[in-house]
Amino acid sequence: MTSNLQIRAFFDEATKTVTYLVWDHTSRDAAVIDPVLDFDFASGEVDTRSVEQVLAAARELQLKLSWALETHAHADHLSGAPYIKAKTGARIGIGEHIREVQKIFRPIFNATDLNPDGGDFDRLFTDGERFRIGELEVEVLHVPGHTPADVAYRIGDAVFVGDTLFMPDYGTARADFPGGDARQLYRSMRRLLDLPPQTRLFMCHDYKAPGRDTYAWETTVQAQREQNEHLKDGVTEDAYVAMREARDATLSAPALLMPSIQVNIRAGRFPPAEANGVHYMMVPVKVKDASTAPAVLGDTAAR
Repeated sequence: MTSNLQIRAFFDEATKTVTYLVWDHTSRDAAVIDPVLDFDFASGEVDTRSVEQVLAAARELQLKLSWALETHAHADHLSGAPYIKAKTGARIGIGEHIREVQKIFRPIFNATDLNPDGGDFDRLFTDGERFRIGELEVEVLHVPGHTPADVAYRIGDAVFVGDTLFMPDYGTARADFPGGDARQLYRSMRRLLDLPPQTRLFMCHDYKAPGRDTYAWETTVQAQREQNEHLKDGVTEDAYVAMREARDATLSAPALLMPSIQVNIRAGRFPPAEANGVHYMMVPVKVKDASTAPAVLGDTAAR
């Protein structure tokens, strides 16, 4: 019964992320999609103000949170899912291909505490799988390309698309992260745009395209097919891939890439505390000129 679907969006301007609280009007069962944990990289300070806004709304609406759902392992914000789970008992869900992302990044961050088989997540969804939020049926759509693990959640005429698509005047997501693939992304987005024209699409991010003064995160399949800067009808797969790869080559890494990935592949859990009780983030160091690495890094073998 999709007529029972209720949606409230929460926009975090610091990371340009939209978190969604969705619920079944009849049963009051609810889920949070892509919750944000506030993190200041410069100071290392963590704050729960964004996720507390969502929890406060859920209490006000007398909702029972059953799920904290991730569309993928985000590279631009830390997940607030563990906090929601601790406060409400909600289960943390993500697509089953998170295993591929974990296998890529586990050695990069020496995350030996991580079980690269879904670790920490309570539910790994398969493509086409269905589950319920009260009387609402949710369909999981595997939409890889931005990362191997991206999924979208379809509830009736509403689809929460994660980082596949942006608003029509902004275009589409990058595909240059490890495991990303522009050709896969094109096919995933076309899968979404093959849905009925009036299907509502809910974005995970908005950056305000040039000429637009307000943030926006809801559009339709029809609007995307007619207006998307990168993907409107008539754009071929080869043309899209050429555009996307050229564009991605000019993009810098997200500001919170390092902390976000190593936390989010653990379902929002921080790396284990060291002997002094403090949690530390890894920053793998790369030296641009490999021949100078021993001197730059203070390798005693070079002395």
